[in-house]
Amino acid sequence: MRIALVTDAWAPQINGVVRTLQTVCGHVTAQGHTVLVVQPGLFPNLPCPTYPEIRLALTGPAQVAKLLNDFQPDTIHIATEGPLGWLARYWCLKHDFPFTTGYHTRFPEYLQARFGLPLGLGYAALRRFHAPAAAVLVPTASMAEALKTRGFHRVNVWGRGVDTELFQPRVSTAPAPWPRPILLNVGRVSVEKNLEAFINLPVPGTKVVVGDGPQLASLQARYPKVVFTGAKQGAELTALYNQADVFVFPSRTDTFGLVLLEALACGVPVAAYPVTGPLDVLTDPRVAALDEDLGAAVTRALTLSRQACRQFALKHSWAQIAAHLLQQLVPLHR
Repeated sequence: MRIALVTDAWAPQINGVVRTLQTVCGHVTAQGHTVLVVQPGLFPNLPCPTYPEIRLALTGPAQVAKLLNDFQPDTIHIATEGPLGWLARYWCLKHDFPFTTGYHTRFPEYLQARFGLPLGLGYAALRRFHAPAAAVLVPTASMAEALKTRGFHRVNVWGRGVDTELFQPRVSTAPAPWPRPILLNVGRVSVEKNLEAFINLPVPGTKVVVGDGPQLASLQARYPKVVFTGAKQGAELTALYNQADVFVFPSRTDTFGLVLLEALACGVPVAAYPVTGPLDVLTDPRVAALDEDLGAAVTRALTLSRQACRQFALKHSWAQIAAHLLQQLVPLHR
């Protein structure tokens, strides 16, 4: 099968959406399918205002149409609602081709938090984008229900996985680099991640924030006692997970939180709010503490079994996630 994947989120971005799409592409290709990734790096592009690591493609309908016409896909999945997503959507509608879309990020909540845009306007734009799709693929069941209540249709769940070979417990005899307990957060350093709820927790130990983003310089200046490592990948990231005693996830807007599974795969219990994302992913009380009092969640998470965390993560393979995507794609019927 020839699969066209259209995404405005791609390397060099480092986030859960990019990791998900890249990993699934690898599994799908290994099964003999051919994938064309239509992403900003194929076109002239510029940095997104306030998010310079996000590249916005400078192109038009003709350029995107040529790529897709030359590739002759059997199916098309539009993963993001950015410029390339809208152009691919236009191409599909022009030719009366069915397509699926992905809903990965709560943009309305983000735009409200950052710019004060009313939620209703943000959701109206996204409803229009996704309305013609044969299926809207979302990471969790609660996210699907939330979108249905806002007027979205044909919403299906497409979950997430974790690389349990890369992210696994690794024993080290070296002393801990910081005073314990070590409380870790991994992700984008930006307003929608609610990092200050983590940073301001009145709990002992060391708070470590791994990631890059528009709030990094500001938070570094305001919180000198917090360890900010910048973005990390691969073995360096795994090592940081393994040094942690608890993974703290303060976000209230993430649709999934791939880092939750990465932490659990390394044997690190999670503390989070009981909201969409954590409620869907952290279904076993032996591996996570969910509480509106995040400090209480941290205290409880410190008592949980690292072995149970690892066993829970082993149930979420990327091979299963890739197979599920293939089942949900729709043929173009040329």
